[in-house]
Amino acid sequence: MSKVLFVCKQNAGRSQMSDALFQRAANGRFESRSAGTRPAEHVHPVVADAMREIGIDISGNRPQKLTDDLAEWADVVVTMGCGDECPYIPGKRYIDWDLTDPADRSLAEVRAIRDDINARVRNLVEELDARVEVHS
Repeated sequence: MSKVLFVCKQNAGRSQMSDALFQRAANGRFESRSAGTRPAEHVHPVVADAMREIGIDISGNRPQKLTDDLAEWADVVVTMGCGDECPYIPGKRYIDWDLTDPADRSLAEVRAIRDDINARVRNLVEELDARVEVHS
């Protein structure tokens, strides 16, 4: 079972949305977690609102700090805007998503970011599914 870690700076927007959307798309076939290099106190309220619109409640999620153990846990690390702060661990597959930070954005802008993330997550799940089929 592939393990995917979504990483951004604050773990309050992009990585939280990515993790929640991935879990829904993967439907238990793969595991995911999210973390930030400098975690915020809470998920951005506008991000929680945008996710609630599609039936996912992340308002109670607590941003967590990226640790070496968490990075070691993952097979795939998806980075989004953490640049040099994101750790590099040999043997891991890294994917960088160039996504706008939803902090201080309008709900309409966050919806667009959410929908972009959703498309990327679905593609990643399809790719992971294809790898499982090849190896089974």
